[in-house]
Amino acid sequence: MKLQQLRYIWEVTRHNLNVSATAQSLYTSQPGISKQIRLLEDELGVEIFARSGKHLTRVTPAGESIVELASQVLRTVENIKHVAQEHSDDRRGSLSIATTHTQARYALPPVIADFTRKYPDVALHMQQGTPKQIASMVSEGQADFAICTESLELFNDLILLPCYRWNRCILVPKDHPLVAVSEGSGLTLECLADYPLVTYTFGFTGRSQLDDAFKTQGLTPNVVLTASDADVIKTYVRLGMGIGIVAHMAVDEVADQDLVALDATHLFDSSTTKIGIRRGTFMRSYMFEFVERFAPHLTRDRVEAALAAGPRHEHEIFHDIELPIR
Repeated sequence: MKLQQLRYIWEVTRHNLNVSATAQSLYTSQPGISKQIRLLEDELGVEIFARSGKHLTRVTPAGESIVELASQVLRTVENIKHVAQEHSDDRRGSLSIATTHTQARYALPPVIADFTRKYPDVALHMQQGTPKQIASMVSEGQADFAICTESLELFNDLILLPCYRWNRCILVPKDHPLVAVSEGSGLTLECLADYPLVTYTFGFTGRSQLDDAFKTQGLTPNVVLTASDADVIKTYVRLGMGIGIVAHMAVDEVADQDLVALDATHLFDSSTTKIGIRRGTFMRSYMFEFVERFAPHLTRDRVEAALAAGPRHEHEIFHDIELPIR
C-alpha cells in the first residue's frame, strides 16, 4: 500500500469518480491512476469502486470506509509536514482562508494588512464562495479556515469558533420617506413590508434571521432582488429598485454618503460570524495569531481547548464569553 494510491482514491472520490478529471488535477495519466487503484484493490482483496465497463459508478460500502481512512492518513501526513515546517521556520508557510464577499470586503482587510506586515513570508490565499462551498472547502482540506455566518453547522467535522455578533441596517436614498419614519415613530417590520426590498440571497450573511423575523410577525416581505454582494445591493438601491437590507458593517461612511443607513437592530435577531477549522488540523503559530487578530477573545489557549473538545462540544469553551458587536 502506497500513499500515492491512497491519494488517488481520495481524489477520485472528490472528483465525482471522474478519473480523467482526477488525472488532470494531479498532472498524471488516467491509465496510471486506474492501474494504481486496481493494484490497491487487489492487495486489499476488496473493490473500492463499483464499475460499469471501464467507468467507475459508485463507491462500495467497503470503499467508503477505506476512503475515509485514507483521508485521515493523508491529513496526518500533511500535519507531519506542518510540524517539520513549524520547527524549521515558524514565520514561513501558507494560510488559506475561505470566506464570503462581506467578510473579505469589510471585516478582513485590516486584519490581513497587519498580519502580512508581521508575516511577509506567509503566503496568504483567499477563496470566496457561498457559505456552504466555504465550509466544504475546509472540510475537504482545500482551505485552513472558513469565515462566515451561515452553513458551518452542516459539517460535523468542523470546530466552530464564535468571533463577533452583527446586525442589519436599512439603506435608503436621503429623500426616502423611511428617513422621517425612523426619526419619528421608528421603523417597524410592518412599514418595511410596504416597500420592495433588495437584500442578500438566501444562505448568505444571516438571511435566514431576516426571513424568520418577518415570518414571526405574519408578514411576507416583498423581496424584488437578491445578491450575495452588499455592493451590488447598494447599486440597485441607488437605481430605485427598493430599499436595501445589509449587514451594518457593509456601510462605508465615505463611499455611501449618498445613502442613509437606518438602524434596524431592534427588528432582527443578531447573527454570529464564526471561524470553522477542520478537526485534526495542525495549527501553526501564525495561524493561532491570525485567529486572535480577527477575534481577540479567541486566544491560543481557548482555541486549543476547543480543538481538543471536538465538534459540537466547543461551545462549552465559549458559553460565558460576551461576543463583540460590529
